[in-house]
Amino acid sequence: MSDPRLYRTIWRWHFYAGLIVAPFLLILSVTGAIYLFKDELNDALMPELQIVAPVATPVAPSRMIAAAVASVPGVPTRIDLPDASDRPAKVWIDAATGEPRQVMVDPAAGRVLGSYVYTHTLVGFADVMHGSLTFGPWGDAVVELAACWALMLIASGLFLWWPRGRRSLAGVVWPRWRARGRMFWRDLHAVTGVWSVALIAFLLLTGLPWAVVQGPLVRGAFTALGIGNEAARFGHVAPQSRPMGALGGMPWSQEAMPMAASDPAHAGHGGGAAHAAMPDPAAVARTDAIAAKAQAAGIVGGYRLYLPSGPAGIYTVLVSPRHPEGQRTLQYDRWSGRLLGENGWNRYGIGAKAVELGVQIHMGRYFGLPNQLLMLFPCIAIVLLVVSGVTMWWRRRPKGRLAAPPPVSGARLRGAITLLVVAGVVLPLFGASLLVLAMVDRIVVAIRRPAMA
Repeated sequence: MSDPRLYRTIWRWHFYAGLIVAPFLLILSVTGAIYLFKDELNDALMPELQIVAPVATPVAPSRMIAAAVASVPGVPTRIDLPDASDRPAKVWIDAATGEPRQVMVDPAAGRVLGSYVYTHTLVGFADVMHGSLTFGPWGDAVVELAACWALMLIASGLFLWWPRGRRSLAGVVWPRWRARGRMFWRDLHAVTGVWSVALIAFLLLTGLPWAVVQGPLVRGAFTALGIGNEAARFGHVAPQSRPMGALGGMPWSQEAMPMAASDPAHAGHGGGAAHAAMPDPAAVARTDAIAAKAQAAGIVGGYRLYLPSGPAGIYTVLVSPRHPEGQRTLQYDRWSGRLLGENGWNRYGIGAKAVELGVQIHMGRYFGLPNQLLMLFPCIAIVLLVVSGVTMWWRRRPKGRLAAPPPVSGARLRGAITLLVVAGVVLPLFGASLLVLAMVDRIVVAIRRPAMA
């Protein structure tokens, strides 16, 4: 670690990785901070849609859904029943015209309070931006790649921070208070990084199971090791059945589970793969019976009720509280109301439980406001790291030049390269990006050689 050539080489890697990833980390930290306080922000920005007079006895779910459809014509797909007496119900509708809308309904009398397009709200925009930069699966991949490179930034940053023979911890554990200029920004960068590195790594690692490439690999590894969701296929599973994740908003451990199907004797040949173009009054009417069955199963409020899609569709009741230990999913036949199966925390292996727990802490939900503030700290730290890192580079660069740290020959990189290879295998998208960069580097060198000759 005392080899100056190795130090300068790692610094060069850290510089390029940071410069490329910095804008994405800034976006992720700001949008993540917004989403941490989604309930508080929605209450502040849309109080008329978020708070109602306390309700002792709410009207039936079918009545609330009918009122929502009357307000916003379309196909109702889900109703979120409130977990508190002063909160409205939320009906999700695939609108006949325009984008899907969320309709807020007062449970006291089934009165519609208003509606909105989720992605047009501050919280909704932050949510989509945080997950995919609004570019769908390609954006998902970019976010995942940024997270992988951020882990490399953490490793290289710790190497550069390591106090090699320094007699004082000033500038290492705390800033040099009288520092000015580039030294001030260097101390801010180093000290912020060392105090926040564990929480930043936690955010990155707990977000990767949701990633477009890494997520299925983690789930597959858990299944192979017997530590994932081992729930058996329950009920009738239709050919080409969609995964539970197609419903939207499902826990990570249940997303890949096959969706059951209603009794094929009633369903005919349809697989229920898509919503009908028109509302299904019979499906809406039966929500009351399903709500009664959920109540008999010990579920009273604060759950989501998904409506069936097509003749083979099912009713799905999802309980997803702040504490994942309370997660439950029940699936009911749309025709007979028969319970097709149940999934939840008691069927998760240790790996699935770890992911669900990590996700709730990641989102600031597990232990209330202290959890939100704890996760806000690394979000702020990332902003400071990006600002201080870019400022250091900007202040030292000659005008009009990139001013990257120069390449160094003869550095002993065997250990560092071994770590990169291991990381590239564990994180395939990161590994693929390393191969692309290696090819680009070879092409650049090949182009420069004739010019230098």
